[in-house]
Amino acid sequence: MTKGQKNIRWFLVIYVVTLLTLHTTEGQHLTGDPCTVQILVPGLKGEPGEKGLKGAPGRPGRVGPPGEMGQPGVKGQKGIMGHHGKVGPSGMKGIKGDMGEHGPRGPDGEPGVPCECSPIRKMIGEMDIVVDQLSSELKFIKNAIAGIKETDSMVYLLVKEEKRYSDADRYCQARGGHLAMPKDDVANTALASYITEAGLSRVYIGVHDQDVEGVFTYVDRSPMSTFSKWRKGEPNNAYDDEDCAEMVASGEWTDVACHPTMYFICEFDRDAV
Repeated sequence: MTKGQKNIRWFLVIYVVTLLTLHTTEGQHLTGDPCTVQILVPGLKGEPGEKGLKGAPGRPGRVGPPGEMGQPGVKGQKGIMGHHGKVGPSGMKGIKGDMGEHGPRGPDGEPGVPCECSPIRKMIGEMDIVVDQLSSELKFIKNAIAGIKETDSMVYLLVKEEKRYSDADRYCQARGGHLAMPKDDVANTALASYITEAGLSRVYIGVHDQDVEGVFTYVDRSPMSTFSKWRKGEPNNAYDDEDCAEMVASGEWTDVACHPTMYFICEFDRDAV
């Protein structure tokens, strides 16, 4: 209800009350002046009052729904560099790199003091050769002390130095022998037991077909006409690259490539030792 409607309502109420009063007093002697009847009407709107004191805070309202996700902010400026951390453990050693290119030639050095050095250099070179020979012979003696195998006609020495086939035969020849050439069952059995006792699985022996493919001979060029001990399916010249022979611990032979390195057995004539 509006303020104007409220004023009209009060005016009607007062008007009705006035009529009822006049009606009840009609025909009676009025003791007063009828003009003294007062009609109450609403007064004018008063001035606004002073602002009241602040009331107590109300209860917290319900939590509203979450707002929409805001736009990403602008990336800040890069901060200053922090302190260096602790030094970590050393990594694994890397693979050796390729050799680099030769650098430019350096300046010539100062001339040396003139002397007659040729005889001294020659003497040093001869001594180096003797030392190499003595070192080689010492290794040979160590192998010999470790044990040899003998038959009635041959002495066998197992050399525990891995060499290619051709290098192994040269090693034996330099000491007056050859790679072992088993030419009968007695010799073959002795070599097989030698390999087994040494805890090995295979060694080079003096058999090959390097001269004519498929025609195996001994390293002294003697033919293999009376004895062989090839394993079943051998020789097979696998990959067209098996021109040498090895003996396994069982005493059987297989053809193999000549370039791998392995242990070998030298043989020496018993009468020449």
